[in-house]
Amino acid sequence: MGPAAQYPWHLRFSWLLALVLGVIAYITTFVLMLLTRNPTMLPTVLLVGAVTIPLTVLLFAQSSRVGPLVPTRIVLVTAGLGGLFGICAAGLEETVAALILGKESILLVGVIEETAKVVVPLGVLALAHRSTRGGGIVIGIAAGTGFAVLETMGYGFNALLSRNGGLGALDATLILRGILVPAGHVAWTGAICAALWFLVETSHKIRGVLAVTVACAGAIILHTAWDATSSGVLHVGIGAVSVGALLTLTILAHRRFVRRSHLPEGAPIPIAAPRTPARHPAA
Repeated sequence: MGPAAQYPWHLRFSWLLALVLGVIAYITTFVLMLLTRNPTMLPTVLLVGAVTIPLTVLLFAQSSRVGPLVPTRIVLVTAGLGGLFGICAAGLEETVAALILGKESILLVGVIEETAKVVVPLGVLALAHRSTRGGGIVIGIAAGTGFAVLETMGYGFNALLSRNGGLGALDATLILRGILVPAGHVAWTGAICAALWFLVETSHKIRGVLAVTVACAGAIILHTAWDATSSGVLHVGIGAVSVGALLTLTILAHRRFVRRSHLPEGAPIPIAAPRTPARHPAA
């Protein structure tokens, strides 16, 4: 990859445009559904409400100041297949776990979902590592986005049909889950995939294994703690840790991508400045 020019500003800030247009589209479609009493607009409301915030986070991670971290086609495939496989696999495994363990199966949800969401990214890592080098965080966020969108649509539909539900419950569910997305699936899967890509790319394999271990354990623990408690204080704490990790990993990925973009073709990426041996005066 040779020296890169500045990425056009309207593409670099596409995440902000997606957020603004998504919010406007959600309000418009929801109000129109209320005014027209047209139930055929429900899928549109569900989709727009579920996709706006995850898409915003994905575009933010994808768009560095010199260009996208990962080819768009790979991001789209990962989001689509990752979401579809993850939601189906997790749904099946959670049903079986519930039949066997009952209410105690809630403690396995974190393990099941975090494992299911990473299957497609592992395929991407195996088949397209050269095209996604340094973009593990984006691949993870894409898989988490696909999963989160489908799950949110399901929760919204359940809220609409529940005994005390209705359009008010649907609206509250979509808004709440949309706000919480950066503190949940996209952050946890993004962290795991960032660690997996680091393991493959680094020459320090012990550090890579340690990074994967910490990322997987952290994602599962945070996910399980979130599901197992109703404490608002604990949820805020988990959200702060998750969002902080997501932002940190994204910024680090952007900086590394920018450095690599300005290197001559085939040049190695400097990890650290070499030490110059001290010169001692002759005796």
